[in-house]
Amino acid sequence: MKDFSFKIPQDIIFGKGCLNRLPEVLKSAGCDAVYLISDPGLKGVGVVDRVEKIITEAGVKCSDFLDVQPNPTIDIVHAALEGYKASGAKCVVALGGGSPMDVAKAVGILATYGGKVTDYVGFQKVPGPTIPLIAIPTTAGTGSEVTASSVITDASTNYKMAIISYNLIPSYALLDPEMIMSLPAGVAASCGVDAFIHALEAYVSKEANPFTDAMAEKAMELIGGSIRRFVASRDNEEAACSMMLGSTLAGISFAWAKLGNVHAMSHPVSGFFHVAHGVANSILLPNIVEFNALADNGRYRKIYSYIANGKIADDSFTPDMLADALRQLNRELGIPATLSEVGVTEDKIPEMTADAMKSGNILTNPRQTTSKDVEMLYRKTL
Repeated sequence: MKDFSFKIPQDIIFGKGCLNRLPEVLKSAGCDAVYLISDPGLKGVGVVDRVEKIITEAGVKCSDFLDVQPNPTIDIVHAALEGYKASGAKCVVALGGGSPMDVAKAVGILATYGGKVTDYVGFQKVPGPTIPLIAIPTTAGTGSEVTASSVITDASTNYKMAIISYNLIPSYALLDPEMIMSLPAGVAASCGVDAFIHALEAYVSKEANPFTDAMAEKAMELIGGSIRRFVASRDNEEAACSMMLGSTLAGISFAWAKLGNVHAMSHPVSGFFHVAHGVANSILLPNIVEFNALADNGRYRKIYSYIANGKIADDSFTPDMLADALRQLNRELGIPATLSEVGVTEDKIPEMTADAMKSGNILTNPRQTTSKDVEMLYRKTL
């Protein structure tokens, strides 16, 4: 067993209705003025108003930035930063999925240390802690409330840049299953598979260790056993709880074990064609699992048992059965089978391949991967 280290440097609260504990979290953070970062969709359905009411009724000043879009750009980060500077806030509340949390993390860096977003792209370039960040996820998918990364798109090149530093892990996370119980079925499906992929890729990563394995296995158990019921009926409280907790455990796992080819290849798909991150991941997954089967050391059998809807991986199990089970899951959840179905075109494959090869996730994928391999996988999935 190789050496490893880990820490969980944050306070996490889980439970139905725990959003109402936000005032005590703000008090713990020493925050009497809040900057809320979210998106127009959550404003439209009343979630932003609900959170702002909780904040202001606690006697805390609240300013907001609600212009976050999917695959947020450098310009969005800079606009949010200017609002933060003008607000007089002492902490940031990130409300939403991965996009508001990515923006909030980037704002925290620039508000604390200055410079440009591009100054911090790569591994461990954030010099120290940033302003307190409180994360409130409204999807069960990204795990951003517990991860060490912020992904921001350079609109001039369509390149999705990753800032990775353990200083970016939010100080607090509030995991309230009620926040995901009104999701549209399509969002619940793609985000849910994305969360399962986080655990799967961490589990087979070259950086996996006993700690990340424990988090990944429990995440796959919770998500695999609940995702169908949750997509079928988002008001299923038991399924919602399992999805919310499973997503967070998966996030903890990949924060330390990293990911693989699925995420390396999905980021260019989102960058060039504005495909939702979870959808891009879900479409790529079966073919990449098939590609990685050559490196399987017996873990595919366990993954299969978590996702195959009650089927037992007996002595007849072969790694291709996992890829087939994942294709079947996508079909059941209404997720497209090919990249062409979501608008991806062949002419961008060389550029997407080049961008995918820049990802550090390629290095932790269980099977060594060349640019020719990535191009082949894109064409196969097209």
